[in-house]
Amino acid sequence: AATTCTSSEMLIGLVTDSVLQCFCRSCKAPLVAANRKNSPPLKKCKTKPRTKQPKKVKFIATEIRCHEQAKGGLKFDVILAEPAGTPPKPIQPLTNSKSSENIKENIEEKLKAADERRLSLEANKMAVLAAKLSKIEEASKKKDEQNNVFVTQTKEALDQKMELYSENREAYISDLKNKLRDHLVGVDKARKIFEKQTEEIKAEIDEKLKQAKVQRDENIKKIQDRLKQHEEQAKRVREALDEKVKKCELEIKNKLQQAKERREIMEKEQIEKLRLQNTIRKTHSTEIRLNLENERLSIEDITEKLKIAEQKRQKELEKKLEKSRENERRAEMVRQNKEKISSQEEEQETASSG
Repeated sequence: AATTCTSSEMLIGLVTDSVLQCFCRSCKAPLVAANRKNSPPLKKCKTKPRTKQPKKVKFIATEIRCHEQAKGGLKFDVILAEPAGTPPKPIQPLTNSKSSENIKENIEEKLKAADERRLSLEANKMAVLAAKLSKIEEASKKKDEQNNVFVTQTKEALDQKMELYSENREAYISDLKNKLRDHLVGVDKARKIFEKQTEEIKAEIDEKLKQAKVQRDENIKKIQDRLKQHEEQAKRVREALDEKVKKCELEIKNKLQQAKERREIMEKEQIEKLRLQNTIRKTHSTEIRLNLENERLSIEDITEKLKIAEQKRQKELEKKLEKSRENERRAEMVRQNKEKISSQEEEQETASSG
């Protein structure tokens, strides 16, 4: 009877030691068993013990092994001993029934407390996760609002810059047109004045040739003097016109180069800004590129028009030069005729005197 009591007490002690443990994963240390005789109080381990599979050994009657099944749960395996040749003796009931009932009650209470702790830990984890999720959602909302504000501000700034650029471009083009118009008007006036002067000179030459032979020499000298003055004046006018044309060409080239550089700088800045933005602003970048392409086409049209005007101006200058050359030829013809007439008169005088 004493051996049966001791074996049953050993089994109960093993079961209570294995069951009465803290179920949290941080410690996994055994707690102090209630109403345990001749056993010092157990302290909670600070270090986290590792559960290892026991080696293959010869078990005693029974052995209980603990396996971690899930978070906050445990699984127990009861390993029975090998069957013996002789049947074991029947276990007699315990004499101290009150102590066993107290132990069972303590075990049940501790199991309930362990379940409550496990549930509270799971609830705390869920609350922490919910708080983190709410913080993440608030941060994403704030980020979306900031992105929307940034997009609207950049869009307004780009629209204002494009309006200012278009206004400046239109004003610059209108100024160029006005300058070219004034220049063409001045060229036309100079051409008309030159034509009038040539016609007047021709009329004067014709009238003076019809006059008497006595006054022909003086008139020819006067005409030659006037032609020289006219040639000098024409040279001055031509040089002044050439200088003005060169200045205008240089100014136009410089302004076109500056406009081209500004346009390229603006394109580079806008492209670099637009690359950093989201896909929503890509549509705006395409519109800006189309506008810049239209502006480039308009500038090319203006340059073509300027080239055509320059060609026309060169043609007009060539015509004027041809007219001046014709006048010089006529003056040379008049001079030769005069020399012939003077030589004929001298021959007649010598013949009459002889």
